[in-house]
Amino acid sequence: MEKLLDMAIRESNAAEVYAADMQADGVSFEDARLKDIESRMQSGISLRILKNGVQGFAYTRNLRSREELIRNALESLKGGVEGAFEFPFTTGLSSLETYDPSIGNLRNEAMVEECARVCDLFSQKTTAQINVSAHRSVGSMRIINSSGTDLSLQTSAYGFQPGLLYPYTSASLYRTFRAKTFQTLPEEYLNFLSETYTKSAREVIPVSKPLKVIFLPETVYVLMWRLQTATSGLSIHQNISPLADRTGEKIFSDLVSVYNDPLNDTLPGARAFDDEGLPCSRFPVIENGVLRNYYYDLYFAHKMRTRPAGHGFKGSVSGKPAPSLRHLTMIPGGSSFADMVRSVDLGIIIAGALGAHSGNIPHGDFSIGVSPALCIEKGEITGNVKDVMIAGNIYDTMQHVIAVENRLHPSSGGNFPALLAENVHVTIKK
Repeated sequence: MEKLLDMAIRESNAAEVYAADMQADGVSFEDARLKDIESRMQSGISLRILKNGVQGFAYTRNLRSREELIRNALESLKGGVEGAFEFPFTTGLSSLETYDPSIGNLRNEAMVEECARVCDLFSQKTTAQINVSAHRSVGSMRIINSSGTDLSLQTSAYGFQPGLLYPYTSASLYRTFRAKTFQTLPEEYLNFLSETYTKSAREVIPVSKPLKVIFLPETVYVLMWRLQTATSGLSIHQNISPLADRTGEKIFSDLVSVYNDPLNDTLPGARAFDDEGLPCSRFPVIENGVLRNYYYDLYFAHKMRTRPAGHGFKGSVSGKPAPSLRHLTMIPGGSSFADMVRSVDLGIIIAGALGAHSGNIPHGDFSIGVSPALCIEKGEITGNVKDVMIAGNIYDTMQHVIAVENRLHPSSGGNFPALLAENVHVTIKK
């Protein structure tokens, strides 16, 4: 990497070399039977250069020729992508525990045994089709640049996802478990899924009208996706965000606080620096319903004449960094999930989302199918409901949040509690 950087500097004003590799193994069970065992490896090196205010980029999986990679980066300068920013000099970062060496002893056989154990326990508690999966991954990455930054990271992750499938549907009730190394699935996961499934096993048809709605943590990403898009420096710069020039304004219920916390190394994926070598920090987005910040990578921070705060991340080694919130967290509230259910006279639990991309995402609109949708009547889960859709705008929905669960759950897009909202438009096909 050092030789590549030295060669690139001779051809440009500034350069950055980024390298990453990952190894992953996974097993999956369908209908309580082993379906698949998969192993994969990925690696690559990317080069970013700045020359005369223009940005160049090239990527390779195998560094067979440094000269060719540099030529490709120089050739990409013809695209005229602005690169008037500077690569950072970063040193002295706090140390995070991002890697657990015990994961190196984890074999596929152990994950198969854990999946089989969970399937056996569920089969004693429910009549559902049982689908489970487990995976582990280890990775490393390094960034060096012409400003003197030299940062590296080693990561480990273990994940387990059990699901209970409703009869004659593709709707599954599931929950995700994550850690930095192998752990047996906690009893509370088993109990939540088996008990909730049992209560909701029969099909019911409630009245279709504005109902109270509980978003399970697994579906909160539908709302957060729109918030992330609206607060991104890209959206602010392109003038497609409804939140432009609204920092300090109350846009959500005061029960809702959302922040990005990459320094929390109790879970896998913690980061002390982003993919551009900038330090990460605990970053408030919403505090008690009030919009606090937008987030930027180096490119859009320069365009908007503001300071970046460590939010430049790659989707893969083969791509350039872009503004991203990879570690979203919502501050827990004061209600247990059971208390939230008991408080609802008539409502729907959003346990799965279909078509989460539907609607004008930058403006906060959503129109999604709910699968599964669970019915609440007089404070009890009474069944599941087919052919349910909800629609609205997050800036209205999140104003009507009336309860936030008192604990967090690893979910798609971050760590979230369940949310209870009123006056949500629900459509149920008769």
